[in-house]
Parts: sequence; structure tokens; C-alpha cells
Amino acid sequence: MTGTGPASRRVVSLVPSVTETLLGWGLTPVAVTRFCPAPGVLAVGGTKNPDIEAIIELDPDLVVMDREENRAADAQALESAGIAVLATHITSLTDVQPELTRLATALGLPAPEPGTLSSPAPHSSALRVWVPIWRRPWMAIGGGTYGSSLLRAAGFHNVCAGQGGRYPCIDPAEVAGVGADYVLAPSEPYKFTERHRVELEVVAPAVFVDGQDLFWWGARTEAALRRFGDLAMTLATR
Repeated sequence: MTGTGPASRRVVSLVPSVTETLLGWGLTPVAVTRFCPAPGVLAVGGTKNPDIEAIIELDPDLVVMDREENRAADAQALESAGIAVLATHITSLTDVQPELTRLATALGLPAPEPGTLSSPAPHSSALRVWVPIWRRPWMAIGGGTYGSSLLRAAGFHNVCAGQGGRYPCIDPAEVAGVGADYVLAPSEPYKFTERHRVELEVVAPAVFVDGQDLFWWGARTEAALRRFGDLAMTLATR
């Protein structure tokens, strides 16, 4: 391994939100996934199919992965080759600060300042929303997820939070009976657009939202929380 100080650390990031955070900290990875926001940086495949041999050849000091976004088999292959792996795991807003601190420590960087993140219980006036993340089959975010936690803190109530499973398969016709005020249709992982409005509005009026704000944690978390809080206030006055 080559690096000795934070500036010379050779890091491969296989997590788009981590890549965004590292760049915000002034550390450019030596390689990333093709989904990462790092123009000009070497791409070594996707989150689910990274080029393990290419990563090993780069001889990185650390590969950052995520337990949900990446495959355990790929982490094991890298570790078997003697590559250090740090695997993040985020299921709520309360996980963000500890994971950022763990990441910074592993890179020899100062721990980030504690933010103002919180995850209060939804109140009775919280807007009830359905948040699909895929179609064919239809899937939505459920409880025990970062996205659901962020929405709750912003003033929304996820109607699928108690449906069972973190990403329940549930058809819009079924959700219509639950009673949602709005559908929040994100731009990823499935890119919902205006052409899906008719399908979505079987449930409730659809609002298209930034999927990165909803699912990418780290550097953008506090701003994303503010933006969703502003959205909740706007929708509550309609």
C-alpha cells in the first residue's frame, strides 16, 4: 500500500453517495463506479458488478463499499486479495454521523462536525405519502430505511413503513386503499417521469422528487432534509 497521509490515500469508492462525500472533503478517489458523480475519475464497473481485478491492480489503501448497495461476494474477493474494505451501513438518519466519523477515521481525516440531524416520530398532521422505487414489479420504500427516516424527519408519514420488509412489493391499486395524500416519485433507482403520472395517480397526486436527495446520505444529508422539509410545508398548504 502506498499512501501515508490523508492527501495521498488511494481510495476506491463503490458507493455514489460516499464518492460525493469524499469529493466534498477534498479527497478524490482513484476509482469509482460508473454511477458516481466524479467526471474524469477512472470507472471500474457498477455497484453490483465492479471489476475486481482492475481494483486489485490499482493497489488501493481502502475500498469503500456499502452493505446494501454492493455485493458481499465482491467485498470478500477484495479482502481475500489483501485489500482493505470498509463497508458502510445506513438505515436511518441517526446512522449518518457515526458512519461519516468511521469513514473519516479510516482515512486519517478529522471527524466531521456533528450536524443537526434528527428522526422524530411522525405527528398526526404529517402528510401521508407513498414512495415507489420500482415498477414491474412495483416496489416502495418501507420502514427501517434511510429514505423513510429522512421523510419522517421532514414531516411526512410513509404509508408503507409498516407493510413488512424494507422494500415491499405493493401494487398502486393496493396502496390506493391505504389512503395517501401524495405520491413522491423519485428520479432513482427507477426514473419516474411525467409519463408515469397516470399510473401513479391511481394512488394520489404525484410529485416528482430528487432520488439522490432521498437515498444518498453523507455530504448532502442536511441540505436534503431541509429541501424535503420545505416540500412538506409547501404541500401542506395546498
